[in-house]
Amino acid sequence: MIGWLGLASVVLIVLVSSSVVVFTDEDTEHNGGWLGVAWMSLLRTLDPGTMGGDTGGPLFLGLMLAATLGGIFIVSALISVLTAGLEARIDELRRGKSRLIECGHTVVLGWSEQVFTVIAELVEANQSERRSCVVILTERDKVEMEDEIRRRIPDTGHTRVICRCGSPLQRADLELVSLDAARSIMVLPPGGEDGDTDVIKALLLLNNRPWNGPRPNIVAAVRRSPNLAAARLAAGEDALVIDVDDIAVRLIVQSHRQTGLSTVFNEILSFVGNELYPYPVTGLAGATYGEALNRFDLGIPIGLRRRCGESLVNPPMNTVIAHDDQMLVLAEDDLLIRLADTRPTIVGSAITSAPGRPPTPDRTLMIGWNSRSAKIITLLDCLVEPGSRIDIAATECHGNELQEHLENLTVGHKLCEPTLRPSLEALGLDGYRNIIVLANDDIAPESADDHTLVTLLHLRDIAIRYGSQYSIVTEMNNDANREIAQVTKADDFIVSTKIASLLLTQLVEDRHLHAVFSDLFDPAGSEIYLKPATNYLFPETRANFATVIEAARKQGETAIGYRIARHSDEPPTYGIFLNPDKTGPLSLSEDDAIVVLAEDSRPAVTMPAARDGHGIGGAEAVPPFSPRPGPAAPGPS
Repeated sequence: MIGWLGLASVVLIVLVSSSVVVFTDEDTEHNGGWLGVAWMSLLRTLDPGTMGGDTGGPLFLGLMLAATLGGIFIVSALISVLTAGLEARIDELRRGKSRLIECGHTVVLGWSEQVFTVIAELVEANQSERRSCVVILTERDKVEMEDEIRRRIPDTGHTRVICRCGSPLQRADLELVSLDAARSIMVLPPGGEDGDTDVIKALLLLNNRPWNGPRPNIVAAVRRSPNLAAARLAAGEDALVIDVDDIAVRLIVQSHRQTGLSTVFNEILSFVGNELYPYPVTGLAGATYGEALNRFDLGIPIGLRRRCGESLVNPPMNTVIAHDDQMLVLAEDDLLIRLADTRPTIVGSAITSAPGRPPTPDRTLMIGWNSRSAKIITLLDCLVEPGSRIDIAATECHGNELQEHLENLTVGHKLCEPTLRPSLEALGLDGYRNIIVLANDDIAPESADDHTLVTLLHLRDIAIRYGSQYSIVTEMNNDANREIAQVTKADDFIVSTKIASLLLTQLVEDRHLHAVFSDLFDPAGSEIYLKPATNYLFPETRANFATVIEAARKQGETAIGYRIARHSDEPPTYGIFLNPDKTGPLSLSEDDAIVVLAEDSRPAVTMPAARDGHGIGGAEAVPPFSPRPGPAAPGPS
């Protein structure tokens, strides 16, 4: 349109100038010939006020007036076209339809409640960077997304958060976020029943897309375990896909056995507090892993990463460190990790060699039933002592088909309405050591959390009134509801969506940690345990944490922190202290616990085949989100 208006202006000027030359010889000579008249016509076309000082014959003045009138229409149309085009461009920018010009950024595909956890963690992870960028692509309105992010995360530090409006399921929209220049890509499962389907389609588009240069690190999550195999097939060999259901099951079962474990995992997976970093072994080459445990002034080793990419969590204490290995260190920041000039003092007289408490059969109450219940019972059967019992308290009888496949657990049933106080009191709660409260999948997530909150309040009041001593592990859907439910003083809250968000963020930043977390979540490898402090130190004996590390080393374990029982109800740490000062005074009581990495003496977990041998349900014991086999690579894939 602008080109046509320009052509019309040229035609008008040529016609007026030629007419003046042909019909007015005197005025033509007076104004400098054809070029001079053309210049006058141009000025009058662009600025109507210019003709106010014109002098000459009637015909000359009439032609100048014609040029001015034509110019008014042409310039008005030009202004209108420019205004409309500019408004359209601004509207396109406002709606997030413009192509991103960025490199080294992190792309998040999809939108859910998890996105705020992901952004907050990426902001925390990139605090030491001069500039970083997170780009979100979803079909929501750009302005609404920016307002919501600004409200939930007011300070993003050096990290710029850019929103683009488009469908992650459309190839053309994916090109808006400059995937070729991205450092990593995260695919979030949206809410709703078809969330996993959207993740699988997005992974198919990414896998079949031609890449200009190296393919970015791609991580994704699915909510339902049966969809995991399809998602991994769609993602290809190089992408990482985790199973949210599987993580929830394992955390519930492990927290059921060890009060406070969820708090430990939350801190290790979050970039707030202590997390895992690779550290060059300069100065440690040739030493054994056990000798290196007390060689750090700040930070605690938890394992090794071999040059071939293999990660060893809590390896045997006599494992020799090679010069091209890396230590996996638990620390507040990689900049704070440093070797000690001298070894810390070990209080040998405080170390006890007394055997730990012998394991005893569990008596567990599971309140509620959902799609994860059968997996929880099956996994729990592999970890508890023979003669243990689990009673299912729900509005209907469930799990009858499981009993014939269980070896250590006996399943019982009790009819119960979890939100009614008399119904809960009739269960005989004082006869149970552990209680698991599950979220109801048959109602909306927010309503399910409301019901869970009411159940927790009843359970806590019953415990106070009758002096019952039981631990409570609670499954919730929304982390905001978990913060509200802290008043109930439940021992562990499992918010699977938040744990998955934290894990995805860790893998986006360092995909090589996949093997480490696989080992930590897998009962067949080294797990995190909260063991009685009396297994390591004499109670009420003055020592330091370096002594605890040495006591654990003698038992083939890696100590990474401790829990003070009297602070177990106090947020945000709930008495958990990871990576504490090694030389400061420390005195622990019989009720306190040591957080260690250790091998369980039980055999590997084997569960019925269900999903191509990956995760829970595989035909053999494998990590919950184990790497797919493939060609040799610098890290797990």
